[in-house]
Amino acid sequence: MDSSAIDDAAGRLLRAYDKARPVAPIVEDFPTATVDDAYRIQQEQVRTWTAAGDRVKGHKVGLSSAAMQRQMGVHQPDYGHLLAGMFHLEHQPIDAGAYLQPRIEPEIAFVLGRELTGPGVTVADAFRAVEYVVPALEIVDSRITDWRISIVDTIADNASSGGVVLGSTPHPLNAVDLPMAGCTFGINGHVVGTGTGGAVLGSPINALVWLANTVGPLGITLQAGHVVLPGSITRAEPVRAGDTVVASVSGLGSVTAVMADQADQHDN
Repeated sequence: MDSSAIDDAAGRLLRAYDKARPVAPIVEDFPTATVDDAYRIQQEQVRTWTAAGDRVKGHKVGLSSAAMQRQMGVHQPDYGHLLAGMFHLEHQPIDAGAYLQPRIEPEIAFVLGRELTGPGVTVADAFRAVEYVVPALEIVDSRITDWRISIVDTIADNASSGGVVLGSTPHPLNAVDLPMAGCTFGINGHVVGTGTGGAVLGSPINALVWLANTVGPLGITLQAGHVVLPGSITRAEPVRAGDTVVASVSGLGSVTAVMADQADQHDN
């Protein structure tokens, strides 16, 4: 894709939220688009958001389970950017209407205490860089109609990033056995999923290593203080106004997201 096509695709995705209407898959109008093109489309949107005053506060890793990679026909994860405007406080109302097709999923979030710059980052380097971990809920959203996404579409759409809710109590990394950490995921008091950290590339720390080594050659450093979401422990579930979502992770406690509408927010 040439630069004008990149700008066109990025503009379509940027306007989706403004118009509150998803758009057709990128690959329908740009059938030759590659993964590299998709990341260029993503970066163009990030430049637009930061130019408007938002700030990059971390990254997410997607497609980090074997099942999702098989479904998408890929052999590695993808990544997206987390902007400051995506972060929400737990237990506080989140405007469900701000999203187009929201789903939610549980994760173990890393908060970095020092920089990580690839390539060459090892698991040992990653462990040293993590200041603490917390349970997290990621709101994933697609600006592509009916979630009809290819790998190119989801990457271009900032890896379907939507929102982040972090647990309120930080824990040192040695407080949790990452691969064996069990998670119970519930919506409105009903369990909708269970899993362990090992669902994420064998261990969530592997996703952090992959991310650092993937973005490093692109000139991107994972910054101290940034949040990294390594991938979901269970499958994502649809969410709407009125839903209360809780994820509990052994050794880390729980995190709660409250989905509301604008009227509920104003009442609070």
